Amino acid sequence: MEGNDSLALVSGERLIYAITIPLSTSIILANLVIILGIACNRQLHNTPNYFFLSLLVADLCTGLALPFIPLMGVNRELSLNSCMVAHIFPNFLFLAFLFNLVMVHYERYICIVNPLHYNNLWMHRSFPVALLVVWAPPLLYASLPAFGWNNWTGQDWNGCCAGSEKVTPLSNCSANGTACCSYRRVFPNAFIYLEVYGLVLPAILTIACMTGRVLWITRGQLKDICRLHRSVERGSQASDHEQRLNLRYTRCVVAVSLTFLACWVPYLIYMHVCIAFLISDTKWSSTTHIVLSCTGIGSMAVVPLVLGLANKQYTEPAYKLLQKLRDRWRRRTQGSEEVAV
Repeated sequence: MEGNDSLALVSGERLIYAITIPLSTSIILANLVIILGIACNRQLHNTPNYFFLSLLVADLCTGLALPFIPLMGVNRELSLNSCMVAHIFPNFLFLAFLFNLVMVHYERYICIVNPLHYNNLWMHRSFPVALLVVWAPPLLYASLPAFGWNNWTGQDWNGCCAGSEKVTPLSNCSANGTACCSYRRVFPNAFIYLEVYGLVLPAILTIACMTGRVLWITRGQLKDICRLHRSVERGSQASDHEQRLNLRYTRCVVAVSLTFLACWVPYLIYMHVCIAFLISDTKWSSTTHIVLSCTGIGSMAVVPLVLGLANKQYTEPAYKLLQKLRDRWRRRTQGSEEVAV
């Protein structure tokens, strides 16, 4: 049994790394491209882009921690301090990413809904305070298990570690000072419920509501533009310009809907499946948990990349660099061909 459990643990870790390493590398590289694009363009050095830069940094950290987030669901032999760090730090980065994402959406939402008071927002007048708001609360909440809100000395953890048949609440899994490290020992059920239904789910719903409100306002403004255009042209039928505007709006709605389905729905499925198994207190396939966690967290981390890569100003430096490299390669190829002739 001990050999089978150890083999299952190793195979689970290999599956996690096989899924998360390519995804994590892509997220890190894409964030670096956008960050360099903002840093190289002085016209983008303003408060809205600083908020987006903070989001990119949080997303970059999430990409770095992505291989360790699914490992939180795998029982391992770690010391108390190592176990706390292995669970608290990835959770802090995830919550900081979510708070930054809400702040960016809120800042752009106010820009569209109330443009006259946009420059007088508190977050523009006190940018350091706004940064503190999106980074300090996640750190404080994620650190609560380190201050005593945990199950480390709680129930009997028999079978938590591989090959541990008689494990008492205070016993070690091995003689080297390590103990059974499980997310159930670090995060109590109340902590998980509060984070999911008090922080994560309201944040996602807030982002969805703000996005829907912006699309609704955009639709109303589009109707006003078409109405004014018809009054100037004195025609009752839609012109080619109006049809192009309606087509562009339709594409925007489709793009937003597909982004939400591709980036948020996998995480929502993973989150509620985890809660369902937590409530039923039943064990489930480690492979299923690994696949759902990797795809859920990874798809959510793609949201800032979609926002950043859609802006040509952010990607213009990288595009110019690639164009220079391509032109240089072409000149070298042409020069070698002329020499060969």
